[in-house]
Amino acid sequence: MRSYRVGTSTFYRLMAEHDGDAAAALAALPGIASAAGVPRYTTCSEERAAGELASGQRAGAVPVFIGQPEYPAALADLADAPPMLWAIGDPALASRPCIALVGARNASSIGRRMARTLAAGLGGADRVVVSGLARGIDAEAHAAALPTGTIAVVAGGVDVIYPRENADLTAQIAKHGLILSEMPVGMQPQARHFPRRNRIISGLSRAVVVVEAAAKSGSLITARDALDQGRDVMAVPGHPFDARASGCNLLIRDGAPLVRGVDDILAALGPTRPEPPLAADGHRPAPRPARAAAGASRNMRPPPRLNPASPASPVDEATIRDRILSLLGTVPLAEDQLLRDLALPGPSVAEELLALEMDGAVTRQPGGLLARSA
Repeated sequence: MRSYRVGTSTFYRLMAEHDGDAAAALAALPGIASAAGVPRYTTCSEERAAGELASGQRAGAVPVFIGQPEYPAALADLADAPPMLWAIGDPALASRPCIALVGARNASSIGRRMARTLAAGLGGADRVVVSGLARGIDAEAHAAALPTGTIAVVAGGVDVIYPRENADLTAQIAKHGLILSEMPVGMQPQARHFPRRNRIISGLSRAVVVVEAAAKSGSLITARDALDQGRDVMAVPGHPFDARASGCNLLIRDGAPLVRGVDDILAALGPTRPEPPLAADGHRPAPRPARAAAGASRNMRPPPRLNPASPASPVDEATIRDRILSLLGTVPLAEDQLLRDLALPGPSVAEELLALEMDGAVTRQPGGLLARSA
């Protein structure tokens, strides 16, 4: 997976052709590359592999390989399962029943509250909440599920903080939850990494619940991955005039169960029981006590060291005006709730609200309610 042009499919094909002998597969790669028109091909060196393992150890991360008991059983069943994952936190969380909550980065106040409510409810029902550690819906879901169990699947290295505003949340997940990535330690996230990250989010999960998403969004890519993997897809409905709800409404139109609360999710899924992961011989071992496994993993790993993303990473410098518009939707929202969500000085918010009302971008309704103009 670290050699040039060797992806997941090529990895498994080469391993199958060489009876699981990684050394033989590596030795055959230069000849295969030459036949494909790639001259002077060199494979990933032992020194480079050792360097990545050392970097992971310094970051407090542990490698988890497919076939090991710690590897998530749900993920191992996929045809394109990552051969290796880097993990910071408690790998035992991935053996529990998981539900993914995903949605818009520019989520509305109502969408954020819905994500928090669903995540807390799923945690209370002994489900682990999986998401992608993006701003918006992902961050709200992770934060609400911290006391009960949450897994963050990231597009870059497990030690790279992205986006920057999630630094504290990332540290909390590293301490109390689990961060996973198939990318090398220290790698900055690239646009092409996010779709591959999404298949891991859905692959870990029994179902994917889309809380708020536009018609063309990464959340719908995750939903498509889930359907391809045989997972359930559910969606929270939204107002037809709110573009952030259009993707959810499309999913519901096409047959996805409608989610009003956590009871709808649990009713659609029925009772679940975690399966033990596959052992190296392909058989499922007897389940280990979750508490003992969690304690052992904590004792084995050093404290995590998380690195901020490089200055080139996008930083959210939205104005108060933009933040107000991002939180408001066509469904009316109480002004005091808006002030709590913004966590900004009241006078500055009031000044921008007045300007938005005069511009016709925001309408004020009886009872102290605000809404974004349709």
